[in-house]
Amino acid sequence: MVRFTTKSFAAIAVCAALQSYAAMAETYHWLQYAPAGLEVRAVTDQAACPPATVDGAPQTMAVRAAPGEHYPVTACTLPLPAGTKSAAIAGVPVAMPSREPTRIAVIGDTGCRLKGMAVQACNDPQKWPFRLIAEVVAQLKPDLVIHVGDYHYRETPCPEGEAGCAGSPFGDNWPVWRADFFAPADTLLRVAPWVLVRGNHEDCERGGKGWSRILDPYAFDTAKGCNDIGKPLLVRLPGLTLAVMDVATAREERVDDSQVPAFRDHYRALAEVTGPIWIVQHRPIWSPGGTFGGKLIGDSKTLAVAADGLIPENVGLMLSGHHHLFQVLQYQTNLPVQIVSGNSGDALNPGAPTNPAGWVVNGVTVKSGLHVPGSFGFSMFEKKDGGWQITNYDRLGAARTSCVIKDRAATC
Repeated sequence: MVRFTTKSFAAIAVCAALQSYAAMAETYHWLQYAPAGLEVRAVTDQAACPPATVDGAPQTMAVRAAPGEHYPVTACTLPLPAGTKSAAIAGVPVAMPSREPTRIAVIGDTGCRLKGMAVQACNDPQKWPFRLIAEVVAQLKPDLVIHVGDYHYRETPCPEGEAGCAGSPFGDNWPVWRADFFAPADTLLRVAPWVLVRGNHEDCERGGKGWSRILDPYAFDTAKGCNDIGKPLLVRLPGLTLAVMDVATAREERVDDSQVPAFRDHYRALAEVTGPIWIVQHRPIWSPGGTFGGKLIGDSKTLAVAADGLIPENVGLMLSGHHHLFQVLQYQTNLPVQIVSGNSGDALNPGAPTNPAGWVVNGVTVKSGLHVPGSFGFSMFEKKDGGWQITNYDRLGAARTSCVIKDRAATC
């Protein structure tokens, strides 16, 4: 296990900052899952898509999104045929999938918050440690990386006189996407294939244009400039299907009857999927982010109605972000275990670790689990004894808590 000290933390931050400056004219590339399988993606500020090779043969990347307003970059794509053994972009190898993923890293809610009076010190790696976290995860060499959503957080200007965020870009544009995600994640992007989940910060009122152009698994809607909510993406791994749900716009604080039918169709479609399934979606359904005025808050009222009675028995767990903490919830009702891993960069949810047993969320009672706010970090799934062990790590790579998930039960 890789461990980092305070001195190495500072060294990585300085080195990464220099790399970020040098990368202003560089191309970022990665491998992600899309509806037809794996796609190599790239985003570049150069005049053309970078050259590619697949199994040693030259290939041409297609333009996914040409430069446009606030986006002076080209997004490129190259689907990989099944059975591809190797690929490279501009001579740099692409991280190909393992035969069977046994180590799956989870990060989420990674950007730096700038919105009105909510100001995070984006220039301080102690207070916004996403770059460090991404480097630590890269050193652990996972077989797969899942980002559970919310990449884009710099929505309004850094207030005058705030040294912690001075010079930061803001808005739905390339400088923000580069600062919030691509520059700090550059090393990790090239270590393993990715599963990318849309968060509420990537809806069309916030960072949705950048998401749609560059990361959305579905084709870019050039006419609208921002993609509508996508249908479920099925990522078929050996022995496991990840059902990636786009719930970015789901109304949280009350039931939105106009949204329920579409989301019900998405959950209903899971009945056609055979074998073990994980639901992967940004917003959790039966999970609070904390309490306010003595009441649990942050669960999704709309999704609770939409999913009611439609989650098949072969769904073993639900994986989400949205709450800026680490959480494992096992329910008294026969529901999948809920994992929340959204503590990889944005300002953390307040509070102290508590025992969630007895919580009642959207009419569902929590039987046992973990609720760990107040610590930046990431999570790692590892196959164990016919199930999966999930370990939550702090930002320096030190293990904090661990649970074994098997048959809709969590042993922590």
